[in-house]
This record gives sequence, structure tokens and C-alpha cells, in this order.
Amino acid sequence: MNDLLMTADQGSPSLLLLLDLSAAFDTVNHTILLNRLQSEIGLSGTALKWFHSYLTNRTEYVSLGQSKSSTHTVTCGVPQGSVLGPTLFTIYMLPLGHIINKHKVSFHCYADDTQLYMKMDSTSPTVLPSSLQLCLEEIKAWMTANSLQLNSNKTDVILLGTPHQTQSSNLSSISIFGLNIPFSTTVTNLGVRIDSNLTFNSHIRHLSKVSFLHLKNIARLRPSLSQPDAERLIHAFISSRLDYCNALLFGTSGKNLQKLQHIQNCAARVLMRRRKYDHITSVLNSLHWLPIKHRIHYKLCLLTYQCIHGAAPAYLSELLSLHATSRRLRSSTSFYCLHQPKTKLATMGDRAFQAVAPRLWNALPESLRAPQGVEAFKKGLKTHLFKQAF
Repeated sequence: MNDLLMTADQGSPSLLLLLDLSAAFDTVNHTILLNRLQSEIGLSGTALKWFHSYLTNRTEYVSLGQSKSSTHTVTCGVPQGSVLGPTLFTIYMLPLGHIINKHKVSFHCYADDTQLYMKMDSTSPTVLPSSLQLCLEEIKAWMTANSLQLNSNKTDVILLGTPHQTQSSNLSSISIFGLNIPFSTTVTNLGVRIDSNLTFNSHIRHLSKVSFLHLKNIARLRPSLSQPDAERLIHAFISSRLDYCNALLFGTSGKNLQKLQHIQNCAARVLMRRRKYDHITSVLNSLHWLPIKHRIHYKLCLLTYQCIHGAAPAYLSELLSLHATSRRLRSSTSFYCLHQPKTKLATMGDRAFQAVAPRLWNALPESLRAPQGVEAFKKGLKTHLFKQAF
């Protein structure tokens, strides 16, 4: 998301392509996977033999009551529901990353979800980059050779940028592996709904709808629930949704923040059995719940801490850099501060992680920015944000 926001901030739209594979985990070729474990990972000897034993000669059958189907030998695929399943599939997909990198197309992979994105030429946003077409052709050949097939029904493409940038293009579809995929105005990527102008309006509308459906059911059960059980339900069905990928929501509209805050307020009322018009600030305070805006700040500051201390993925850490200060001055306010890049648009670049993270981090007290353990940092950060909120 950082790259998409920064590209739009620099004046160009981006093309995002979400590839989905049909029954990907079930079609993995065992021979190819074992060769990949040897060539890409460097396994040999006993370890490689163990994986050979793990993958081959597996059987399956269906059991219903006292009835049982005949046994079927599994000749391909990785065991789903296992700890090793996603890891083995990721290893199986490693050459795909080499292909995409060769064509200088940006990408991220998570299990069988692959997302490709490219900056469009701002002077001719109606023309698809030739490098993308060549990349897709090579991906098709690789998938065919590796027993994988694209699921056209779940493959999406979307043009992302400011309203002016997206409206200046008349692209309506893209040809992928001989299939015509129409451009979407909203796509879902790992549970997050992304609209063409990166407002997250659709995501928050959907989040509100689902959250209030669950809240309604919990409210019906509340008289029969103990306080700890009710709190567990609220966290499982409401708080987890509010916190999921909430770092992306920095800079979203005030209206969207109000919608999210309304969900949290209602959840607090259900949990504490308060009436609709009871004042909510004291309730949130007693529950030690940070308001939505501060929960977003908390997540971003924690991610920033992880980047600085080498606990975050490289694609995030490389976006940030510390100020180069040779010595500490008593009057200096830049101690442990991050470099702040220049951006142009409040709706785009100002919301990108590489711009937001330094802004929030540099505003923290020096005692929080100083090196310390993660638990101490989290405790101090929450205390600091609570003082701001209440």
C-alpha cells in the first residue's frame, strides 16, 4: 500500500493485479517440490528423505457414521491444515518471484495469493506496460510447467490513484492467459477491500455491517454471559476486526473514523451493559480501550519500532532511515529520530507508511524512542497514547 500511495503522490496511477490459483495446494507436484527443497533451500540427506516420506504414499478416505469410502492414494498436493503446508507451498512458488523480478514488476506473495503492481505512465495511462504483458506470458508458461492453473473468477485487476489519475484512463479490461479480466472499482486483498481511490470507504462500510451483525447477536446473549465470557466474544468478533490491518486506515476521512468509533462505542456499551445515551469516554477508560484513532497510531508506532530494531519484514524496514547524528547534543530534538520524506498530497503521500511512521515516531517522547525491549515499549506507548486520548 505504501508504494501505491507514493506513486499516486508523484502523479501516476498504479495497476494492481491479484492472481488467484485454482486448488493450488492440491496440485503441487511432489517431484518438483522435492527438487526445489534440494536446489532452492539446500536440503539433502536425512532431511530430504524425511520430506520425501512426509509427502509420498499418503492416503485419504471419507468417513460418515459407520460408512467409509475406499482408500485413495494422494499423488500430488501438500497437506492442508498442517503447519508445513503453507511453508512448502511458498517454497514451491519461489521461482515465480525470480520471474517477476526479472521483468521489474513489483509483487508480494502470501501462500497462493500473488499480487503484482506497476506504475503506469502518467502521460499515457491508457496503455498497458509491455513489461507486464511479457511477465504474464512467462508466468503462464511457468504455471503450466508446474501444474498450477489460474482461477479467472477470483483474479482481479484495478487501477489505483487519485480520482483524476484513474478517470484519465479508459482501460476497461486486461488479457491474462487468454482470459479477458475486466477492471474492478473495488477488490478484496487478504480480507481488506481496496477501492480505486484508496479511500477504504467500501472496506469500512463492510466492516460496519459485519460488526453490527455480530454485536446484535452478542447483545441478545449478554444477559446470560459472564463478564469475562462477554469480553472474549467482543474481542473475538469486534476488536479483532477493528484492529485487523488498521495501520492502512491512517488518514482516512473523519466520517470513516466516526463509523469505526461508533462500532467500538456500541461494543463497550454491550459489554458493560450501558444504555444507548450513556457517556462513553469513562467506559472506554475503565476498559483500558484506546479509541480508534489512537489504536491506529499504536499499530503504526509498534510497526516502526519493529522496523528500527530489525523485527519487521525487509520491505517495511527499508522504507525508514534514522537521522545521521554523529553525537548527542543536549538541545537536540532529533535523537533517535527518523528521516521525514517530502510528500505532496494529504490524501496520498501523507498516508504512506514511509511518511506516517517518521511523523508519529518523531513526535514520541525521547524516552520512548530510546532503545528498549518490546514489552517495555508497548507498555510505555499505550500509557502515552492513553494520556493523549483521555
